[in-house]
Formats: sequence, structure tokens, C-alpha cells
Amino acid sequence: MRLTDEVRATAAQIAATAQFVRIDDHALAAYGDRLGTPPADPPGLDPDTHHLDDEPERVATFLLTLDSINFGSGWWPTIRKRPGMSGYFTMATALTEHARREGVWTAADLRTMHADALADVLGQPRDHELIALYAQALRALGDWLGTRRTLDVIADAGDSAERFAEGLARGMAMYADRGFYKRAQIAASDLGLAGVATFTDLDRLTIFADNLVPHVLRCDGVLVYDDRLAAHIDAERPLRYGGAQEREIRGCAVHAAEQLAARLQVTANDLDHWLWNRGQDPAYKARPRHRCRCVFY
Repeated sequence: MRLTDEVRATAAQIAATAQFVRIDDHALAAYGDRLGTPPADPPGLDPDTHHLDDEPERVATFLLTLDSINFGSGWWPTIRKRPGMSGYFTMATALTEHARREGVWTAADLRTMHADALADVLGQPRDHELIALYAQALRALGDWLGTRRTLDVIADAGDSAERFAEGLARGMAMYADRGFYKRAQIAASDLGLAGVATFTDLDRLTIFADNLVPHVLRCDGVLVYDDRLAAHIDAERPLRYGGAQEREIRGCAVHAAEQLAARLQVTANDLDHWLWNRGQDPAYKARPRHRCRCVFY
């Protein structure tokens, strides 16, 4: 079974047997009208917070580096955020500033990454648990790349984003988010958005199952949590990674998004960007979302 087939099958099975989360079919049917017209412009990466103005090899390596530490939402309340920035943009901006000042890290640099040095680049405490995990993830990326250029790794996947994501999931444990593969898919998507990969099957990707898109769908009434789960999240208590509640939130979000994308005649990949950007509105940020300390989102 291919990676995205596994994600869709997993999500459908979870939604069919879920005990703590349900999809409100009536709300889903009306949601397209609520969302309005899809954005006219295709999704893109913010050039101010992503290092995109460089040689393709360096841009590709930068994005793969960023996506290798694109997790930690369970720790966001404990990090030093930049004014007006989310946890993700705090990290992305710091990494971009370093790349523009010092250059993009090479595979050799990544293989010897030390948590203290990384903490200084990201503007975080040296003893923060998340930074140690980031350093581990970057060393794993350096080992996986070995002597290969990033563009050669992309070329090895042919024109397939799915094949590239499968390679990440097979090659690095921190990408092997079985049943969802959020970061493996978003890495392929980011490389395509930056124009350093010419994948022809981006429409095969699912939404990127994290904690923001499910939160948007919950706030908008598409996902309904049972009272105990809702109270747990609203009290800002973390969920256990891999537990039934955590998997149901992500699985039902993927399954609902598949139905919604079909109704709207958009790809799940584009729908993800649409909903993720919707989630940047202060009204969504003001309400607690589920938190889970894991290396997958």
C-alpha cells in the first residue's frame, strides 16, 4: 500500500469506529459555503520567514532542514516566541536569519549538530527538551543525506512527491508517523512550493495531520468532541501521543478533509493550506487546541 493510501485508509477506519470524536455530516455539507471561494493564488511559502532566495541546492537543503525540525507544537507554550509569531514561525525565522547570515548547513554540519549551538541559533534555552530533540533530528538528517546532494535525493524520487515522502519515512524514525506521515508529506509539498522539485503527484497528498487543522474544523463545528475530551483540551491538558483520543482527532480531521476536498473540487494539499491559514485568525488562536508532546507535529 502506498503512503497516501495508507493515510486515507487509516483515517477512514478511525472515523468509522471513533468513540471520542465524530464528524458532523450536516456541518460538513454546509462548510463549503462557509469557507467561500478558494484562494485565487496558489499556496506559497512566506519569503520573509523562509530562505528561498539562493541556489536551488541550498534552498532545498534549507527546507529539508526546517522540515526536519517542524514539530514541537506540544511544547509551544514553553518556548520563547518572537512577538506576534507562532512557534513554527519563530523557529523558521530564526533558521532563515542564520542561513542568510552564515549560510545553509551542509550534511556534514548537520551530522555534528550540538543542542547548545542549535539553541543559540533558534534563540531558545540550551536546556530545553525540544532543542535536544531538534538536534537529534538534524543529526539523523545529516546521516541520511550522507554524501548525497539534496537535489540528487529529490531526483531519485523521480517526479513523485509520494515517493519522496516514502523515502523520508523509511529513512528517519522521526518522519515515520505511521498512519499519518504528516512531516514526510509536508516536506515534499514545501519542496514543490519552493520550485526546487517538480513533483507531478502533489494531488495525491492528504492534509497534514497536526493540531491546527483539526482545531479549525472543531471551532467551525465540523468535528465534535465528546464532553470529557473537550473539557480536557479546553483545560490545556496534553494528550498522550498514539492514544485513542489523539488518533481520533487527527484521523477524523483527515477523513473529513477528504470529503470536503471532493465537495469543493480542490486537492487535499490545497485545502490544508486554506484551513491552516484560516487558523491564523486570532479567533482560532484564542481557543485552546489539543497539545501532544511528540516528534511528529
